[in-house]
Amino acid sequence: MPVITFANSKGGSGKTTSSLLLACALAQKTATAIIDADPRKPLASWKKKSIENGTFPKNLTVESDVNEDNIIKTIEGLQSSNTFVAVDLEGLASRMMSYAVARSDYIIVPCKEQQQDVEAALDVLRKLGLDFDMLGRKVPFALLFTMTKYVKSRSSRAIVEQLKNSPISVFRTEITERDSFSQIFMRGGTIYDLDKATVSNIDKAIEEVDAFTLEAIDRLKLTRAAA
Repeated sequence: MPVITFANSKGGSGKTTSSLLLACALAQKTATAIIDADPRKPLASWKKKSIENGTFPKNLTVESDVNEDNIIKTIEGLQSSNTFVAVDLEGLASRMMSYAVARSDYIIVPCKEQQQDVEAALDVLRKLGLDFDMLGRKVPFALLFTMTKYVKSRSSRAIVEQLKNSPISVFRTEITERDSFSQIFMRGGTIYDLDKATVSNIDKAIEEVDAFTLEAIDRLKLTRAAA
């Protein structure tokens, strides 16, 4: 079963948000697991809140008891019982990163539309290249713009257009900065559980996440077809 790894060493890149949005969207249809490899354990905290208020998705598994010694076995174990496995990594200069990359079918590098974030993302790609050389295989990857604004500044537009027109693979879909995405971490549950009376633009948020999910699945299909 496909393993999708989210990697970025820069904090605040939207990595955990985008990995959870994808996992919850996939869990609407099929058994999905997400590995919380971030030392802060944000997904474990989200899971606890979701269970407490009865909104934890029935098709979703969250595994947070992972380290360098057991991450490969954890990934393999979850693959045997789930259609998709997402991995939310923290940092790059670790064996855990290399182990996760070795078991990945696709890597998503979340990135904000700011110059310093783009530079950090490109550094991630260079470090991934070292892992690919060590493994003797290249894992397909793409940048995902996250926390984007409804109205982009001139510099933001230039950064996005430059990267989308470069040889680097970039998701067409962007994850916009939305209150609904923040709310699920505050309250637990998914965007599909939010109350339209208290949270604005939920339909737009769902439309965006569904587009991201479909594009991720299409990219996996193309990868497998090419292999």
